Amino acid sequence: MRDNSAFIQGLRSLGMDLNKHQLEQFETYYDLLIEWNSFMNLTAITEYEEVIQKHFLDSLSLIKSYQIKSGDTLLDMGTGAGFPGIPLKIAYPELNVLLMDSLNKRINFLNEVINRLDLKNISAMHGRAEEQARRIDFREKFDLVVSRAVARTASLAELCLPYVKKGGYFIPYKSGKVNEELEEAEYALECLGGKLEEKMTFTLPDTDMERTLICIKKVKETPKSYPRGGGKPLKMPLIRKK
Repeated sequence: MRDNSAFIQGLRSLGMDLNKHQLEQFETYYDLLIEWNSFMNLTAITEYEEVIQKHFLDSLSLIKSYQIKSGDTLLDMGTGAGFPGIPLKIAYPELNVLLMDSLNKRINFLNEVINRLDLKNISAMHGRAEEQARRIDFREKFDLVVSRAVARTASLAELCLPYVKKGGYFIPYKSGKVNEELEEAEYALECLGGKLEEKMTFTLPDTDMERTLICIKKVKETPKSYPRGGGKPLKMPLIRKK
């Protein structure tokens, strides 16, 4: 095993304590990430310590804003290399997780990780958010939808809130200044049935990186007209006209 003292300390700063098997799963995940990254673009961050800080601990920081319950259903939208969904699944095996991404080659990588780590009740799916939201087995079905995708909150809300069940939460991971972005997203939340409940800003363990978790509660059903097709959520986000 590698020296995981910094990882363990970072976990403790989040109030977490993983067993030996879970730490070994994170190491195997890292090894697979580096192996596959040599022939496909998964991440620009490759040093073990940096991956711990900027991918693993960042993903797990969700617990600052949401208390995970046994049997929760989680959708990781635009998961990329599996962040934050796979770290959360390793740390909380009782989660039921769906990883979704629009690039099929990433799904191949995620399936390899799932198999090698012997993770249960987790699947990786190739699909676009605006298309899969029409499925009756997905729409309004998840306790929690998360995303580290780089997009405006108004756009992410339209793509993700249709999947959240009433009383559930959508939590995007954001960096930088988010107040202006949140003001811009107010109209989108009104249209989509979401309500801003909390904004939590903090620094990732052993870094000067600031991260904000935006906790949006689903308070009413999303109208069936959303999400719009044709790439409109990203190109023309729901913003109140001045």
